[in-house]
Amino acid sequence: MTQILQDALDQATPGLSPQLKAAIAGRSSRIHCDDGAQLFGPGDSSDAFLIPLKGAVRVEHMGPTGRSVVLYRVAPGDSCVMTTSCLLSGAPYEAYGYAEGAVEAIAMPAAVFRDLIEQEPEFRTHALSVFSRRMIELVEVIDELLLHRVDLRLAGWLAEKAAAGVAVAATHQAIASELGTAREVVSRILKDFERRGWIGLTRGEIRLVDPAALRRFANAR
Repeated sequence: MTQILQDALDQATPGLSPQLKAAIAGRSSRIHCDDGAQLFGPGDSSDAFLIPLKGAVRVEHMGPTGRSVVLYRVAPGDSCVMTTSCLLSGAPYEAYGYAEGAVEAIAMPAAVFRDLIEQEPEFRTHALSVFSRRMIELVEVIDELLLHRVDLRLAGWLAEKAAAGVAVAATHQAIASELGTAREVVSRILKDFERRGWIGLTRGEIRLVDPAALRRFANAR
């Protein structure tokens, strides 16, 4: 099993030294989560440091009104800033983590994580560098929420998805969660985009008619 985990780490974290990967593999296990499974929620304690190998973990925060916003996603080889913070501080989670796709990950027990942070400079550097990048991403999310109009952000989100004629499968509620706004706001803006001839709306899908126009509009911020 140790060799299997080390081989998986070779794919997910090629930048780590063989010695560190062997140390991680020898004290960790492999877990599987189905698509949509909740990995953690507010108030939960963090008992493992996860390194995704397949799939992704969507981390989102829900406010007291029930409105949610996606903070970031943890892709294969990455780590979760929320988990790192909870492991270092002992504080509980304050957000939700959901599997996107079938997730396979290496689970490092909390005690092992703390040992490696204290005893292995390479692991400490790796974990904290990912932590720093995630913090920058969170600041960017906050900046988007506070300073940029929802219609501009929605146009940019759509323009990133596909070329003209391609349909984006997403509900208005899912888009609202991505952008940190209300479903009604998303629906109203999409109707306006359809009136302008930029998109076509059908149930559960958005067909991109003129992604170039969406991109120009998004860049007008």
